[in-house]
Order: sequence, then C-alpha cells, then structure tokens
Amino acid sequence: MATIHLPQLTQLAFGAVILLAVYQLVQYYSLSRRRQAYAREKGTLPAPKLPQRETILGFDLFKENMKALKSHTFLEISYDRFKSMGVNTFELVALGRRIHTTIEPENLKTIQAVDFKKWGLGERRKVAFRPLLGSGIFTTDGAPWAHSREMLRPNFARSQIGDLPTFEKHIAHLISAVPRDGSTVDLSELFFRLTMDSATEFLFGESTESLTKGSQDGFAESFTRGQDFIANNSRWGWWAKLFPANKQWGHDQKFVHEFVDYYVEKGLARRPQLLQEKSNDEKSERYVFIDELVRQTTDPIAIRSELLNILLAGRDTTASLLTNVWHILSRRPDIWKRLQAEVATLDNDIPSFEGLKNLKYLKALLNESLRLHPVVPGNSREAYEDTVLPLGGGPDGCAPLFIKKGSTVGWNVYVMHRRKDFYGEDAEEFKPERWLDDPATGKKGLRPGWEYLPFNGGARICLGQQFALTEASYTTVRMCQAFSAIESRDSNPWAEGLTLTCVNFHGAKVALAAAEI
Repeated sequence: MATIHLPQLTQLAFGAVILLAVYQLVQYYSLSRRRQAYAREKGTLPAPKLPQRETILGFDLFKENMKALKSHTFLEISYDRFKSMGVNTFELVALGRRIHTTIEPENLKTIQAVDFKKWGLGERRKVAFRPLLGSGIFTTDGAPWAHSREMLRPNFARSQIGDLPTFEKHIAHLISAVPRDGSTVDLSELFFRLTMDSATEFLFGESTESLTKGSQDGFAESFTRGQDFIANNSRWGWWAKLFPANKQWGHDQKFVHEFVDYYVEKGLARRPQLLQEKSNDEKSERYVFIDELVRQTTDPIAIRSELLNILLAGRDTTASLLTNVWHILSRRPDIWKRLQAEVATLDNDIPSFEGLKNLKYLKALLNESLRLHPVVPGNSREAYEDTVLPLGGGPDGCAPLFIKKGSTVGWNVYVMHRRKDFYGEDAEEFKPERWLDDPATGKKGLRPGWEYLPFNGGARICLGQQFALTEASYTTVRMCQAFSAIESRDSNPWAEGLTLTCVNFHGAKVALAAAEI
C-alpha cells in the first residue's frame, strides 16, 4: 500500500483550497449574472445613497445614530435625512450592513402583504430579542409564527375586547391615585401601572395591582430595562458579541422569566380542570389568557414566551399612546374643551363598547396621536430571496428597486406620517379635525391606506389593535368624566423615549381638577 508523505498531503490540501476558491468564484459570478439579468428584466435601478464619510463600515453614521438616541432626537434626525435627500427611499451603510430605508406606502404594502412570504424578521433581530421574549409571535417567522398567531387569535375576540367591566376596576384605582389638591402628577407613570395591572389580569388571571400597592415588585422596571438592552443589541447586530452583557441584564432577564414562570406553573396545574371544562362545553366565570394557552400546549417555555410577547404589546403600546395623548391635552385647551363636550353627551354614564365607537372626536384624537407620535415608529424586514420593490430606484426614486437575498429594508412610520403629499402642508401640526367629516363643506376626513401604519399591515397586522384602542378610549373617557380641568406642569416639548416602543420621554406631568358630581 502506497504511503502519502507530508509534502504530498500539503499539495493535496493546497489543491483542494484552490478548487474550492475557484468553485466559489464561479458560483459568485453565476449568481451575479443571474441577478443582473433579473434586475434588467424588472427594469430596476439602484436607490440614491446617503452621503457618508466612510462607506465600508459606516461607523460614522452609526455613532451619529447612537448619539441621537441618547439625546432623544433619533426620529427627528431621520426626518431631516429624508428631507435633505429629497427622495422617499435611499441606501445607507451602518456597521458594515447596507440597508435601504423607505417611506413609500407601496413598498410597505409589497413587503407586508403582496410579497409577504419573501420577507422575514431576519436572524439578527430574532437572536437579539429571544433572550428576553423567547420564541413568540413577535420573534418568529414562517410556520412557528403562523402557529403563534393562530393560537393567539381567539384571545382577541370581540367578547374579550369589550370586557369593560373588568377594566373598570383598574380605572377606578387610576382615578383614585391622581391627587386632588392641584399638585403635579406624572400620568405616564400611572398609565404604565394601569396597563400592567390590566394586562396581567387579562393574561395571568391575577393583577399586579401596582396602582394600589404603590409598586410593581421590580418586574416592570426589569422588563423595561430588558427591552432597552435587547433593542440596543438589535442595533449593534453581531458586534454586540464583542461586549459582555452587564450584570443588570442578567438580573433583569432572570427576574422577568421567574416572574412569568410562577403564573405558568399555576396555569399548567389547572390544565386537567380546564380540559375537563372544555370537553363539557363549560364556560369559566372569567376569561384568562393563560388558560387558553395551557389548553393548547404543555410547553412552559412556549407559554412564557407567548405571554411575554403579548405583555410587551399590552402594556407598553397602550401606556405610550395614553401618555402622548394626555401630554397634548394638557397643552391644547381647544382640544380639551371639544373632547369634554363630546364626553358630556354620555351624561356621566359609564361608556359601553358600542358607546365608545360613537365618540368620533375621541377616535380622531387617538388617530392623530398615532400619526404624529406612533408608538412603534419604525420597523424592518430581511429579504429571504431576491426580490423587487415597486419604488425607490433611480435619482427620483420612481423606478423599481432590486433587493437581493439577505438585505435589510427598514421603514420609518414617524417620517411617513409627516409626508405633506399625504397629509397636507400642515402635516407637522396636531389636528384631530383632519380625521373628521365636515358637514358644512362636505369635505371628508382622512381615510388613509398604507400611508398610515401605526399597527403595521398585512398578515402581521397587530392582533391587539382594537384591544389597545378600546382600552385607551375607555381610559380617556373615564378620566374626562372624573376631572374637569387640566394644566400642564412641564415646559419641555414632546421628546422621543425610544426603546422597542416610543413614548414622550418627559412623560405627562399635569395637575387635574376633580369634576363636580
């Protein structure tokens, strides 16, 4: 048997490396040719590029973005970039990643609806979010996402959304927590406690009762800090691995998981009873979200993950919306007066679900807040195959745009909601009236399509949209019934408090006068 000596092995290894390199070059060349042919066939043109000092890593732009986040001006700077570019789609480089960013409704319609299956969250975001949120509806794609959505959809049926009597208890606690002596209160802190209390009762069957206890036993603080940590990891991408996680993150992650695991264990212990009730077609006295999950799975990690995903949406988005609305109400006597006049038509009766839908000005107020201050002001998707967006290519952005597999496209709802071609020259002004029909002139109020996306659109449109709007509407009405006057106690303008969601960084510091009964 012939012996292969070391020099021969070296030559064989070197030859194998050369063959592999040649193969890779041929594959790359072939793929490039196919992509060029595909792009020509679709008539695509490259998007304008954001001027940058350095375009290999784009670290200068990334540093500028991080500085803007710390100074609460990230969204404002993004708006300025679009204005300076003069187009609605452009390409930039950040930490070595080439990213297209757009405010074209047709592009968002394509990504979220028309070509939905060609796009996903991307591993970067999923890897960043899962250490806190697990694998749930906001952190998965494909079959796992579809399973989560089908599992959660029944939980947002009309009967659950309209369960206002259960929510009334928490509203009463909120109203009681507001001082009557004219002293300053930050309603934002109370709104976050309110939505935590109501969300935990809806999800776990037991409320944290933070409005009455005066604390949240550390969970809310850990959950908020955890969100901030994973949001930053998402921005850093794989670079985040170069920085060790701080001790606070380890504590927060463990605390949040153990807090929810307590309720998961209790829920799983009830499973035999819940299955028996279901087989007997019995109905529980009170609807509890976790009970529905426990009926469908015994995986404690899956249950915890779905609960945390929904808790993020149920607590943060509604509390942020309420904070932004009441910040405006404290500074706009005209809006406060008109809202109070509409609420007065209820004759101090507790509003029903149907009654809330008849309050047109209240709905316009919430719509306008979500337009100018969307609680999820930006998002992104990764292309899972070579594809084309209808707009964004060429110097004017009117040609189709080729997006290769693995590329990221981000969109900025905050900026899109300020487009004057959609919302008029006064697009930067807060005007609820723009949403209302004018009987005197016959002018119709706004009926926007894909240019208005506070809750996303298409297949991943927010399941809890009506739940959040109902909760925000009910809270606002009951507060208006309880208090007759409002005064701002903060001279700071609205500023971005941006983590996974966005809220006025300064909160809603006001003084309220109790209504005479």
